[in-house]
Amino acid sequence: MKFFLPLFIFPLLLASCAPVRNVAALPDETAIVIFHPAATATFVPPSPTSAPTQIPCNPRTVDFCITDGHLILRRPIQPPNNDSVDKSYRYGTTANGARDPHHGVEFLNSSGTPVQSAGDGIVLFAGPDQEAVYTPWKDFYGNVVVIQHADDLYTLYAHLSEIDVQAGDVVQVGDEIGKVGSSGVATGSHLHFEVRRGNAENYFATQNPELWLIPERDERNLHYGVVAVSILNEANVYQFADFTIQRYSKSSDVPEKTYYMTTYVQELTMNEENAALSELPAGHYRIALKLNGYLYERWVDVQSGKLTQTVIVVK
Repeated sequence: MKFFLPLFIFPLLLASCAPVRNVAALPDETAIVIFHPAATATFVPPSPTSAPTQIPCNPRTVDFCITDGHLILRRPIQPPNNDSVDKSYRYGTTANGARDPHHGVEFLNSSGTPVQSAGDGIVLFAGPDQEAVYTPWKDFYGNVVVIQHADDLYTLYAHLSEIDVQAGDVVQVGDEIGKVGSSGVATGSHLHFEVRRGNAENYFATQNPELWLIPERDERNLHYGVVAVSILNEANVYQFADFTIQRYSKSSDVPEKTYYMTTYVQELTMNEENAALSELPAGHYRIALKLNGYLYERWVDVQSGKLTQTVIVVK
């Protein structure tokens, strides 16, 4: 069912489920040359030189890196409806063991809420998943739409009550493609949203949508920032762990806010991270975890509309 799509250019894009499953360059440094020509000398400008080489930031050798990331997809639900990711069942988690590993994120909204395309693309599939193509089970996602974007990127919209497109349709970011529902294996009305890369039909080709969606804005109308965390041992094997992310002000040693996080289950640690958190106001944060009797901490900065990457190596 997969086919090649000519290049589409993203604009400044791009209830709960039952069982589902760059590093940036450092700032440019411009060389400053000060000339002191003699009073009687004729000034001859220097020959042009090539631009300074940009050095990649490696989160394995520094405390953190701040990059643009892949924050290019527009949220499939728009205000005044709920456009926030459900915090109780994030990507790669199991809701404290109560559910199967989550292969996407959820937007809790009432049935009939409009669902929009997260980016420009072409509709690859639209209809009930009566065949086990996009999941290992029949009728798991109910009414589902799959959109193919540029660079082998796909978005999937599941549990719809209504589908407003058909396979082959060309869509633009923000086009309505269906409405929120609870079809398939769903308990309560919500949109299940996935990002897949490489193979739309591969259930395990998912990416964490929080690392692809353009962040929401805070009360100051600034975009939130996003943090991606990698916790691994000295053999570069990802480790399962609970940890906290705490925001601190410059004038206090008491955290203003604490976020309780869990790394992805092992079967979904196939990318550059094993935990991610969006909707973080710009500021200074402490990441802390206890594992195998050791306490680890990392201080990182979060910037508006940017991705902060950090790697913590544990014993």
